[in-house]
Amino acid sequence: MRSIWNGAISFGLVSIPIKLVNATESHAISFRQIHTEDNGRIRYRKVCEVEDREVSQSEIGKAYEDADGTIVPITDEDLSHLPIPTARTIEIVAFVPADKIDPLQMGSAYYLAASGAPAAKPYTLLREALKRSNKVAIAKFALRGRERLGMLRVVGDAIAMHALLWPDEVRAPEGVAPDVDVKIRDKELDLADALMDTLGEVEMADLHDEYREALEEVIAAKAAGETPPQAPEPAKGGKVLDLMAALENSVRAARESREPSGAAEVRSLPDRRSTPKETGTKKSTSTARKTTVKKTPARKSTSKSTETAKKSTARSSTARSSTAKASTAKSGTGKKTAAKKTAARKRSA
Repeated sequence: MRSIWNGAISFGLVSIPIKLVNATESHAISFRQIHTEDNGRIRYRKVCEVEDREVSQSEIGKAYEDADGTIVPITDEDLSHLPIPTARTIEIVAFVPADKIDPLQMGSAYYLAASGAPAAKPYTLLREALKRSNKVAIAKFALRGRERLGMLRVVGDAIAMHALLWPDEVRAPEGVAPDVDVKIRDKELDLADALMDTLGEVEMADLHDEYREALEEVIAAKAAGETPPQAPEPAKGGKVLDLMAALENSVRAARESREPSGAAEVRSLPDRRSTPKETGTKKSTSTARKTTVKKTPARKSTSKSTETAKKSTARSSTARSSTAKASTAKSGTGKKTAAKKTAARKRSA
């Protein structure tokens, strides 16, 4: 990455040679101005008012215009020799907790790269000291013709610097908040919390510029002589008359969008009497009861079959007993008859 500024970090009596590198880049699509009748480029020519002629970039310098119109030329050499210690030095003035910095003050971001091998040791020392302290460094530096405030922090294995606005450059939020008395109910806060929990967190790396992607599609279509894709119909909106209903619908929609396709389930909302989940449980319970009721006749028929089997078994046992008794009686009668015949023979002899 190309450096845009060379200097040093002043850390007490320690000096760390560094290079300033842009930490961000813009992917925005830029447009040219054209003459709509023939697509000719519209260009701005830099003309000297005194000589009334166009001048080249090499002939253009800087100047300060005083209130009375007096022009005071300022050269790059004048700027490089400003009577301040931060002209070529990022001077650390304090170390503070990161939450002491108002995000409204934060501006452009830069990486500070160690300049050469001798800078490696003090650079690493500052980086590790910032890590262990859990603090950020507040510094002053001069860039592009003005002294600025900066915040140094650790990003990975590098030191990054955020340009900060001076405190007096941040406006107070006067007249911005609603000037009417608004009361928020606990139930509304509960639903707002539920919506926040449902939306949850997001991986910042997953976010992308959809506007730029859509613009690229339009440019590609027009370059190919095709009809550009049309924007979808905007959702029908209106005044939100019922904040509670809007919150409940938002929670429900967010939860449905988070569920896998085909398995969407609307979970219960805070302070609701009945929920779809409970209703589903009741239905399944009643269905199970109905199934149990249907199965009861089968059990009765089984019981009847068992009783019938027992009765038939008892009858069989009774029949066997009767047969056995009859057989015993017949055998007894036969023995008595034989005994009588034997006694008659003996008497006749």
